[in-house]
Amino acid sequence: MKNVLSVVIPAYNEEGGVAEVIERVLAVEPELKNVGLDGLELIIVDDCSKDRTAEIVRSYADRGVVLIQHSQNRNYGGALKTGFRHASGDYLAFMDADGTYPPEYYPKMFKALVDQKADLVIGSRMAGIESQMPLTRRIGNTVFAGLVSVIAHTRITDSASGQRILKRDTLEKLYPLPDGLNFTPVMSTRALHEDIKMIEVPIKYEERDGESKLSVVNDGLRFLFSILGTAALYNPVRLLGGLSMAAIVLAILALLPWTIALSSGVSDRSEYANLLFVAMTLAIVAVNLFSTGAVFNYIVSLFHRRPIRQGLFGRPVFRQPIEQRFGTIGLAMFLVGAVLFVIAAVVPNGNEPAWFLLVPSAMFVMTGIQLGTSWLLVHLLTELSKRDLKVEADLGLNEALAADSNQVIASVRDTAALSS
Repeated sequence: MKNVLSVVIPAYNEEGGVAEVIERVLAVEPELKNVGLDGLELIIVDDCSKDRTAEIVRSYADRGVVLIQHSQNRNYGGALKTGFRHASGDYLAFMDADGTYPPEYYPKMFKALVDQKADLVIGSRMAGIESQMPLTRRIGNTVFAGLVSVIAHTRITDSASGQRILKRDTLEKLYPLPDGLNFTPVMSTRALHEDIKMIEVPIKYEERDGESKLSVVNDGLRFLFSILGTAALYNPVRLLGGLSMAAIVLAILALLPWTIALSSGVSDRSEYANLLFVAMTLAIVAVNLFSTGAVFNYIVSLFHRRPIRQGLFGRPVFRQPIEQRFGTIGLAMFLVGAVLFVIAAVVPNGNEPAWFLLVPSAMFVMTGIQLGTSWLLVHLLTELSKRDLKVEADLGLNEALAADSNQVIASVRDTAALSS
């Protein structure tokens, strides 16, 4: 291990620009030494190029440039991980081989990393400095950065930037990472959820010559699902809770016409029956989504053996976690459903049952059972998580671990299912 910056550059058919990028990276070594590093290591990973990329890189061997060649294409993220495995520096950096990212900003980025005691620094293309990024990609990056910021409750302007510096020992917390172009947004999402200190430094971005390898639609969707999927591994209720809130809003909108008709004194509201049914269905969907997310949060937080990030803006929404009230709320809803069923059975309505009571009755009963089941699962997960550690504590094998587990369980109770 050395106090050097290992710069990893994945390259696939980049014969037109790789030489210029190499020259620019090597030229910043004196400035890197001025900010506290002992030197620079440059690693080019040729990802099965079909042009002269490898030949050009090999010509720089006498200047210390390392060439690693894949025998089969492993894509952008796969090439970066290969480079990281072969790097010897205490600090790892990466950028593209097409000249779009400015290596001249590496000294400034490293200084910010040290001065702010950060673990990861991102060269942000969206933080104010003039950028040549096409409008469609700028819009997409803004959306993705906003999504990551909302999910993680931390402001970030460029979640997909391909120019970064990170401490070597940070990799263990960030892995596993995908092999595709979604490597960077997943890294950003994981970093925020792993409590890795991540900062941004504005950089100047230039559009590459020739056709970009990035597909706006296909890779954009891959980025979206990668961000959501990664976030779900840490805090599923934040995603399912968001869908739950959307279902509640739609339920209220569906209920408005019936409510307006009722307040206006309209006696025949049968034309709004469908909307009333939709509203009740959406309300049940909302409850099911949120309760399922709450249970998943317990599973995830117990798997990570630490509390998840807290609720709205990092603070608990309720004094007592709402999932601990699922049993009481579920019982109340079940009883309401039972009462509605009894009323429907005894209220005279000719030869027809009172469907307008039977339908909400069934919905209340089903929702009550769902909440009761979720409460039971939360209770069982909590008890099962403590079982082995309590055995060790009773035997005197690992009292410190047991105490730590109790603290984690208490923290989970305070934080799980409160995110939104």
